[in-house]
Amino acid sequence: MDNSRKIAVKVLNEVFDKGEFSNKNLNIRLINSDLDSKDKALVTEIVYGTIKYRYTIDRIIDNFLKEGIKKLDTTILNILRISIYQMKYLDKIPDFAAVNEGVNLAKAMKSVGMSKLVNGVLRNYLRNKEERYCDDRDIVSNLCYDYSFPKWMVKTFITQYGEDTATKILEGLNKRPAVTVRVNSLKADFEEVFDLLEENEYSVSEGYICPEAIRIEKGRSIEKNPLFKDGLITVQDESAMLVAPSMDLEEGMTVLDLCSAPGGKTTHIAELLDNNGKVYAFDLQRSKLPLVEENAERLGATIVQCDKLNAEIFNEKLVDLGDRVLIDVPCSGLGIIRKKPEIKWNKSKNQLDALAQMQRRIMSNACKYVKQGGYLIYSTCTLNKDENEKNINWFLLNHSGFKVESLNFGKAENIIYNKDGSVTILPNDYMDGFFICKIKKL
Repeated sequence: MDNSRKIAVKVLNEVFDKGEFSNKNLNIRLINSDLDSKDKALVTEIVYGTIKYRYTIDRIIDNFLKEGIKKLDTTILNILRISIYQMKYLDKIPDFAAVNEGVNLAKAMKSVGMSKLVNGVLRNYLRNKEERYCDDRDIVSNLCYDYSFPKWMVKTFITQYGEDTATKILEGLNKRPAVTVRVNSLKADFEEVFDLLEENEYSVSEGYICPEAIRIEKGRSIEKNPLFKDGLITVQDESAMLVAPSMDLEEGMTVLDLCSAPGGKTTHIAELLDNNGKVYAFDLQRSKLPLVEENAERLGATIVQCDKLNAEIFNEKLVDLGDRVLIDVPCSGLGIIRKKPEIKWNKSKNQLDALAQMQRRIMSNACKYVKQGGYLIYSTCTLNKDENEKNINWFLLNHSGFKVESLNFGKAENIIYNKDGSVTILPNDYMDGFFICKIKKL
């Protein structure tokens, strides 16, 4: 029989050492395991929790090793990480059980000698469980330890947003995300779907800000629900749901989505057009286009046409084609850490700088595809202002004949209406961090 904690360690080895995506690696291992649903839930909790709180956990472990964690065997380090996570952040697992499991795991996966090291570190931690392993005099050190983020990221948020908002961002990015679905207006109305979900024994509530959003609070996997299979709903975060409505869509329009996969915003556009118009869905990787096509077919979005496109390279055939052009550009993803916690550890400041340059190349091409009087919509799932407001400022300085038009999504404590008219959405219990800007071609 498979050991749940052993699977967790193997996933973490792949995520931290090889840059694997946690959700994909974990799903494959769980599908191929003989664990029951309770143990699968435990593995999921341990994996995501350990990734989320890695910084703090590593500071603790480092304190009890003479040579620190850098020279420690990867598997032993991850055994220590999951053990500390259980003892520090989980109430349902007794400390002695976490220690015993860790020791036995080290013995089974490595050696008796390594199991003794694990035993020593974990028992030392238990004797000093209330200690704080950070510099209490330094705000960055405190925030890094309390919310478990790398120092460069904390410094970036403080520099760009100030200490108070940065703290809200860190707190929001550590929230546990719920599943939110978008009601497909092509096939059903909100009340009908809401009632059907309850009949299917889901605990549901209305969305936080989007009128077509339903929050799934409790219930089995939504992808296995007949409402999903029949295309009445699709999974999408509420922040992403705000993009298509911001485009001021009208039936009969031609819309270009230059970075469309997996198709959430593309299909939303088709729904708001009521399948009356044209939606061209492009993506750099042809291998991703079948996913867009599958989603469009499931949802009945018949006006979607897919093709490969490198948005960084100018395409003369697209000039003045779009009434609306959407560029949901590749970004650092700092707004979706609550869903993909490994972003904390697989991104660097240098990568962010390179991304901003790529985004500018995409903007420079995309603006040429917009008809006069049409809109270019720029969106990201990051909170890095260099990829957001700074890019918009650069664009306006280097491209005449465009202006930002203000967006308004109503009042919500996590929505920042920027001076230039763009919108920043801070992460909270209900929404990912996001940025949206609507630019008119005069």
